[in-house]
Order: sequence, then structure tokens, then C-alpha cells
Amino acid sequence: MKIENIIAELKKNEWIDLTHSFGELTPRWPGFNKLSKKIILDFDKYPVRTHLYTFPGQYGTHIDAPAHASKSGRTLEKIDLKECVLSLCVIDCSQKVLENPDYALKVEDIDNYENNYGKIPEGSFVAMRSDWYKNWPDQEKFLNVDINGEPHYPGWDIKAVEFLIKERKILGIGHETFDTDPPQKKEQYPFKAEVCILKNDIYQIELMANLDKIPARGSVIFCIFPKQEGGTGFPVRCFAICPK
Repeated sequence: MKIENIIAELKKNEWIDLTHSFGELTPRWPGFNKLSKKIILDFDKYPVRTHLYTFPGQYGTHIDAPAHASKSGRTLEKIDLKECVLSLCVIDCSQKVLENPDYALKVEDIDNYENNYGKIPEGSFVAMRSDWYKNWPDQEKFLNVDINGEPHYPGWDIKAVEFLIKERKILGIGHETFDTDPPQKKEQYPFKAEVCILKNDIYQIELMANLDKIPARGSVIFCIFPKQEGGTGFPVRCFAICPK
């Protein structure tokens, strides 16, 4: 098939942006400062404008590379292009999160998903749908702090993560919140599920958007990010191509 025909066929499908735009007011993990930018070339002296940006690599919708949790882990430039285009499986936990903001996706959620949609294919990207992205761009709603200063938002149970890694051999994983580990799941402190993912040489995408617009099975995810040398994380442009 000619490349033009392949492109035309792809464009007949639904294209869904899974990425939040980001700027100075972007919700962020509380240990990070907000983005700052300043103009270093402008139209008063040049025919172009250029900004200097300062922000943590893990900012906005972003990738965590294996090196984020391991000195010997792969950095961004070592992630193969073919790992950036994967079959997408979306596990919907939105109703459970609505009832319990501290909900952790469990192995039984994976079992229920597979009973309805079939076995998760090896080499897939698995995303947890919580609908938490709808709190964007409100930092307070994203953290959901109680009167004692404790944050409440959903994530993954480490046993579910281990199952996907060992039994389904996934290549990517993602969610809509700041962290893999729900902050109220104290037995996973600090970042045990996240570290498990990354130390198994799998990348993750955090702060995803629009997973409620994606079918549970049958889409393809594209995770595009700069080829930054030695990078442990960076903002991404993720999108899915879904059959109409």
C-alpha cells in the first residue's frame, strides 16, 4: 500500500488528544515549582521571538523513563521508536473513583476487563481511566487535600502493576493523576508501584486526558517526546487513533 493511502486510511479514524496543554498555572506534583518563561529574543531586534523555559522534566502530561527510578535505567533517548506506538487498553475505574477518590486499580479490575474485552495483548499500553483529568486545571481539586492536609486521589495497586508486567508483559502504562501510587495507600509509600514499573524497564505516562473518549479496546496510542540525552522525564504529546 502506498504511504499516501496509509495516511488517508488513518485519517478516516477518530484522533483523540490525550494531552493537557501546559503553562505557568499547570497542576503539578506539590514538590515542584511552576513553570516560568521569559523572552530572550523578540521582534524589537529580531524577526523572531524565543522563550527560555524553566520547569521540571515531570511536568504536565509527561513520560517517566526507567532512569527516573534507576541509575542504570534507560533514559529518554534510549526508548525505541516502536515502543512509542502501542495497542491501547483502557480500564475504566471512573465509577469506583467517584465513590472513593482513594481507589486503587486492582487485579480484579483487570480480570473484569479481560472477561469483557479479551486478554490484554503482550506489548500493550494499559491506561487507568478515573476521569480525574476533568479537574484540570485546578491544582486544589487535583490534590484533593482534606482538613488534615492529606491528599486524596486514585492510582494503582502494586499487585495489579506486577500482574501486568509479569503476566501480560506490557510496554507502557498510564493514568490521569500526579502519581502511580494513591497517596492514601500508605503501604505503597514511597512510590512503590511507580518504582516497580520503571525498574522493570517500562515507561509510564502521567496526567493523561480524555481517556473517557477512548474505547476500552482497539485503539493505538502514540507517545511523542523529545529525544533528550540522559533525560528521566519530559512533557509529551500523546494521542490515540480510534476506529469510528
